[in-house]
Amino acid sequence: MSLAQVHHISAAAGDESAEGRFTAVGRGVTAALLAELEPLFAYALPDGAPHRPTDAELRSLPQAFTYAVLSDGSRVVGRTAPARGESSAPVRFHTHAVHIPVGVPLPGDRLPVEAWRSPHWATVTPAGGASLSDPLGALPPGPAPVREGLDDFAVSRGPWLAAVLADLRRASEEPPPAGGPVVLLERRSADVARWLGLAAVALPRESAERLTFTTYTRRPGSSALRVVGVAPEDAAAAREAGLRVHVCADRPPVDGTGDVWARTAARVWRSRAPELFQEARGLPGDPFAAGPLAVVALCAGVGLGSEERAAAAAWAAERPYALDAKRTGQLVEALTSPGIDDRTGSEFDAVGRLFGALDGRCPAPVTAPLAAMLVTEAVRGGNGSLELPRRDAFVGPEGEAIAGVLGPEILTELESGAGGSRPVARTVQLLRVARLLGMNTRELLPDVATRLAPALLRETKAETEGPEGPEGYAGPGRPEEAPGPSGASKPPAAPAFAPALLELLDEQFDVRTALLGALDRIAPEDPGAVARFLERVALPFTGTQALPHLRMCAEAPGAMTTLGRDRTALWHRVLRAAGLSPFAEPLVLRTAAGLVWEDRAPTVEEARLLLEAATSDAHRAAGTWSRLADAALGAPADAEKAESLAHDLLRAFPQEIGGRERAALQLLALCRDLRTGAPEPGWTDRVRTLRDRAAPLEPPVQERAFTALAERLLAPDRPGAELYAFVRSDDTDLIATYDRAARTELTRTRLRTQPAYAADCFTVWTAHPHAGPAWTATAAALLEEVLRPAVRSMAAELVAEVEETVGRTGSSGRANAFRDWNRSRALGRLGRRIVGRVRRG
Repeated sequence: MSLAQVHHISAAAGDESAEGRFTAVGRGVTAALLAELEPLFAYALPDGAPHRPTDAELRSLPQAFTYAVLSDGSRVVGRTAPARGESSAPVRFHTHAVHIPVGVPLPGDRLPVEAWRSPHWATVTPAGGASLSDPLGALPPGPAPVREGLDDFAVSRGPWLAAVLADLRRASEEPPPAGGPVVLLERRSADVARWLGLAAVALPRESAERLTFTTYTRRPGSSALRVVGVAPEDAAAAREAGLRVHVCADRPPVDGTGDVWARTAARVWRSRAPELFQEARGLPGDPFAAGPLAVVALCAGVGLGSEERAAAAAWAAERPYALDAKRTGQLVEALTSPGIDDRTGSEFDAVGRLFGALDGRCPAPVTAPLAAMLVTEAVRGGNGSLELPRRDAFVGPEGEAIAGVLGPEILTELESGAGGSRPVARTVQLLRVARLLGMNTRELLPDVATRLAPALLRETKAETEGPEGPEGYAGPGRPEEAPGPSGASKPPAAPAFAPALLELLDEQFDVRTALLGALDRIAPEDPGAVARFLERVALPFTGTQALPHLRMCAEAPGAMTTLGRDRTALWHRVLRAAGLSPFAEPLVLRTAAGLVWEDRAPTVEEARLLLEAATSDAHRAAGTWSRLADAALGAPADAEKAESLAHDLLRAFPQEIGGRERAALQLLALCRDLRTGAPEPGWTDRVRTLRDRAAPLEPPVQERAFTALAERLLAPDRPGAELYAFVRSDDTDLIATYDRAARTELTRTRLRTQPAYAADCFTVWTAHPHAGPAWTATAAALLEEVLRPAVRSMAAELVAEVEETVGRTGSSGRANAFRDWNRSRALGRLGRRIVGRVRRG
């Protein structure tokens, strides 16, 4: 069918005597559509364009190639280009557009961007108003109109490719993402069209058709299109509008994109292999999943990064049936290439899953390179989470060759004294590989297990102690576990290394004996960690070993489930589990105390009960006083009575508490005075001094102290000397807390209802302009964002009272300053309204 064409002439900038007008309108284009089209055809000359350009200058001006969807669902494709005008207006802007009704495809089922190179876009209105040739229907067949030269362009824009493709992909979503159009900054509008050509090839067709665009505009912030091109001089305006701007005509970007599909697509374009996009769309999976595209790219010899290779391996592992034998071999060869030196743990994990999917499905010669790669990585790369191949994967010369290469390395590392700091997974992995390769390591196992003991506790603690504290056993004050389906508590998750560790202990009796003995010796130092470990890893307590501390730690979780919050009963039960008298083994007291009192950190209320349950001398002898201090310092910022607990601890243990902890507790005690009493003068400097002495200070303690100080400084009766010391400190953290306190509803209410308080705050926030950058910036922000809204909401008589108070407590100059400050925003708004009326006129 013949598509309706539209021609439009816009006036040149500065020519107020002429108006834009439609010079030819095809059938079916209503007046309502014309009103909607005219803003799309608006054209503004770039800065510095000559008033009377030469022919060469006229041809060099940017052209706006536009594709838009109209309100009735129809579409328009058009080009706006500068053209020679009359003497009064030497430059006109001619738009030639084609209207596409709803449901009608472009001729030849083309994409809109394919028409940007059409030679039949007119620069003048044809005689009689009828187009001589259809710019869309006259396109030559094949993909040449859009793809010609795109390979070279993609290579030239290599540093920007991934980030731009990622944003163009998001811009093609339905519904479109919020935040306005993606802005492409190029020196030539034709290069913006080339970017859209790259996207049209890389994106699925339905996504490319949703990508409305224009290659040139001076008003990106007001555009309803999804992609717009701008010249360099408009970059600042686009950024101020909050748009995503890609400056493709300047230095390359420093940061990349996390979109793995976009990075893969960028590598495909840089390798000049756009045909791979269509090939990838023939594979199963999400259209924007990186896996299918990465698979076809690797099979075609395109070099990819580690995340892209991992995506390919993971996709193939989930769908091993989707690849034929040839492509499977190509993928394995690409993944195991010896020239790759940037493999990551996630890539090896994905390759391990791929090996598991292909093992038994493909011939051994195909999977052998994957097996060799995995075992080599397990030894040399230290990846303890790898899914290792079965032992029979190395039957024959392949296994002998790998054992001959890796065996000496395994023995050397197991014999080294670095086992204490070696990760558990690493040690377990080495032993697994040694067994896999048939190596004899019996003489090394007891020593390895002895060094392994502290690493087990360290890593179990790291895995289980999250923001809410340790899972599983955490002392008698821990909230009860949520019941499982059977009504019993859900057992805590085992560490990742547990299955392999238990397998080794079952096979190696000497390692089990040595490991249990080592754990028993270190249990008194951290019984809670041992209890959590034993709750997750059920070590076998068989044989004749006494193991008193391990037995106490193993008893504690079950005892806590039974006894709940009864700390006294729990104390006696874990002591009985030791099987030894405290007189024979005094350290069981410390172990019991650690098991009973550990609760992530004891709460303030629990610590208060513990302090009152025994004398200070008893706590000193057992060394348990330190747990009380930990409770005070580890309490959340809103916990009640932490400040009074700190005060009592300083009185009860004056000799034991020292150093950093003493300063932190003194800081908590000072908080109590700041909130409820009258602290000694100089408390501002004292807070900062104690903060520095207590470093590294617990964040809740610092928050509590800084908040108390800030609230005291914002009180109407705060001492001037303390405020002066605070302002001159230029302490960034302290000033930030003051800023937050000044923005609370309490302060805002005072400002709105108490003119004297508002005057005082104005004086404070303007009285120290040279105090330091932190205070200067904060004071300026508080003036504009807190005080100004409060003053604006006051009645006129209250504002006058504020002004009078400022002058009375300060000077006439300061009153004038308040008056000017209060008027500046109103005048600014009035000025903007006047300018707006002039512009609209």
